[in-house]
Amino acid sequence: MKREFQAIIAAMTAEEKVALLSGSGLWRTARLLQHGIEDIVMTDGTYGVRYSTSQIEQGENWNITDFLAVIGQSAGDVEQEEQKGGSEALFSKSKPATCFPNGSTLACSWDSDLVYKMGEALAKECQEMGVGILLGPGINIRRTPLAGRGYEYYSEDPVVSGDIAAALINGLQDGGVGASLKHFAANNSEFRRTEMDSVIEKRALREIYLSGFKRAIDKSNPWTVMSSYNRLNGVQTSQDPWLLTEVLRNEWQYDGLVMSDWYGIKDRPTSLLAGNDLAMPETQRDKQELLQAIEQGEIPAEVLDTACLRMLTLIDKVQQHRKPGTQADYQRHHQLAQQLAAESLVLLKNEDNILPLQPNKQRTVAVLGKPAQEPVIQGSGCATTVPYMLDRPLDEIFDVAGSDFNIDYAIGTPEDNVIDEQALALAVDTAKNADVAVVFVSTAIGEDGENGDRKDLNILPSHEALIRAVARQQPNLVVVLANSDAVVMPWLSDCKAVLETFFAGQGMGRAVADIIFGRANPCGKLTVTVPNTLEETPAWLSYPGEDLRHHYSEGLFVGYRYYDRRKLVPQFPFGFGLSYTTFSYANLTTSAAQLEEGQSLTVNVEVTNSGKVAGKEVVQLYLSAPSGELLREERALKAFAKVHLEPGETKTVSMVLNWQDFACFHPGMADWVVNAGEYQLHAARSSRDIAISTTVNVLAQPFYLSLRTDNSLQQLLNNPPAFDRVVKLLVSKNNLPESLVREKLIAVAPDLFCGLFIALTEFLAIDITRQELASALQGSKAEG
Repeated sequence: MKREFQAIIAAMTAEEKVALLSGSGLWRTARLLQHGIEDIVMTDGTYGVRYSTSQIEQGENWNITDFLAVIGQSAGDVEQEEQKGGSEALFSKSKPATCFPNGSTLACSWDSDLVYKMGEALAKECQEMGVGILLGPGINIRRTPLAGRGYEYYSEDPVVSGDIAAALINGLQDGGVGASLKHFAANNSEFRRTEMDSVIEKRALREIYLSGFKRAIDKSNPWTVMSSYNRLNGVQTSQDPWLLTEVLRNEWQYDGLVMSDWYGIKDRPTSLLAGNDLAMPETQRDKQELLQAIEQGEIPAEVLDTACLRMLTLIDKVQQHRKPGTQADYQRHHQLAQQLAAESLVLLKNEDNILPLQPNKQRTVAVLGKPAQEPVIQGSGCATTVPYMLDRPLDEIFDVAGSDFNIDYAIGTPEDNVIDEQALALAVDTAKNADVAVVFVSTAIGEDGENGDRKDLNILPSHEALIRAVARQQPNLVVVLANSDAVVMPWLSDCKAVLETFFAGQGMGRAVADIIFGRANPCGKLTVTVPNTLEETPAWLSYPGEDLRHHYSEGLFVGYRYYDRRKLVPQFPFGFGLSYTTFSYANLTTSAAQLEEGQSLTVNVEVTNSGKVAGKEVVQLYLSAPSGELLREERALKAFAKVHLEPGETKTVSMVLNWQDFACFHPGMADWVVNAGEYQLHAARSSRDIAISTTVNVLAQPFYLSLRTDNSLQQLLNNPPAFDRVVKLLVSKNNLPESLVREKLIAVAPDLFCGLFIALTEFLAIDITRQELASALQGSKAEG
């Protein structure tokens, strides 16, 4: 097949190659029938198929306003139309599809098997609509909860991000639809996103912001990767040869296609040279500039033809996996959306075990808040999906409660941005006459999305006023939250329970009802840290930057790493989530007591359901490294597993650590290194709830940094190979016994604070040149 592609490429003109490597309209690639090349359709999004009929099927009759309409699309617009039973005008823009839980919710399931099924379902809907590439998942690190697209992304941790993404990609691509892993890389906020320069030191970039991408690529090999809008350390990511070629292709051996984000290229010839194969969408200027660069000999033929080969390979892969006539089962997909939501909702507080509600304790239930009728299920922007079905929480509560409970409803907040005193008073009165009140609240619809970040971490003021007012009259208060990312909770002490949904998709209503009434046991766990205040978040002091430069000043210490290192107590820690049952841990064992280079380690732990109802536990495995030259986290997540247990049941959970899991990136060596020593392994319920720990001894070869002539004599002693070479140099200069030279250098080293060359020539009066000393120091980068 590759030989056939080479023949096609050889027969193509420069203009045809440019067309092949450019979009055709907004959502298609070029169709070159003279060479037997069909086009492919690609569309958003990360949690549902947003198929715009007018934009995809109208051919070339589109303009920039179509694209801007997509970017500016509000979840509120979609959901308001759905409340009315669906709008023909809206549906003509986007076909209804399953709106699954958004990334901020989905990852809280910590369930790779279930996420794989979501990928399979997305593939079926794509196949039905003729979509060959779904533009997701997005796995940028949730560095700050202010980030506008945080709701699309999975976690503040790269292990969770990479594993959940890989599961979705595998399900999608096993169903014959390509994924586009995005946004590569360091697109961690939406503030002036096409202009900002993410300035990140090497170690944090490698260990936090790139490692999730590598993990996903290693485990799923996405058909495409999408470059991001921002600059990274001064270079536009779509034009960065270090990022797209040296790291992605040469180091990680990725062989798929790289495409741009929409209008994300600023210099088309430079982007192609850097490794950005496909420019999306079609822009005449980009095509003209690339053609001109080819004609002027600025683009090597090998670079151009390699990009064409990748493009033809992708097109062929899509065509080979097409399944015409596919009909998605939207009813089954809705049930999957309900299951995913139920597995992902996080019970943050449950004082006095107020949940689940029981008819012998809470016969009358007051349901309050507009989101109970008009649920907030997704964020705004290009990922916004028209839900094929929608569970309204109030309807589902009535259905699940049946005749066992008396349900009363009051809206309390008919307008998001206005406190309606009359409606508020009615809600308070309704709550006062009930045994328990369940209040649905949310953040402002549309505050999340593209090209702009959140201004604060508050829920709607009108919704907070409802909580406060009800709490004064009804102590048995349950709050159901809908929000894109973490919120602050100054009202937390006013309620007895908090159920966090984030944006849980079209099945959220049923999932909430099932959990409230105990038909489902909550098992979601947070994938971000929830702060007490915005000001305590790690990125606060450097966000959003100035002079178009966004310094990631917290470095490696993102999310829980920051809170742990500073000994701060957040509102809720990473990995936290309550259950209606309890779990105990025992017998944490490893497959070996010590680990040698290149080996893997199996870690086993016994988990028992010590409660009275069936439930699922997310077992989290953290690693603590021994102290060394480089500062390390208190502990870092390295693996996780979800296990279902009946009451009293015990299962052994196994997780595997590879050699790379013990490594950190050494910026001075520009390489990954493993320090020898004793590592601690922690099986935990959350980052702050360590259940059981053990140790493993890691045997690693020593590594040495290259030394300069101005390093201290003490640093030389810490590098035995370099020390040996310098001693030999000095012996050759003064003919003293080697042992005497060694003893003298060791004796004076603690007192000689100056540079090595000065110490040897001025204090020890040895006649050597800088070049002689530099030559003796060479070759000390990695020896021993």
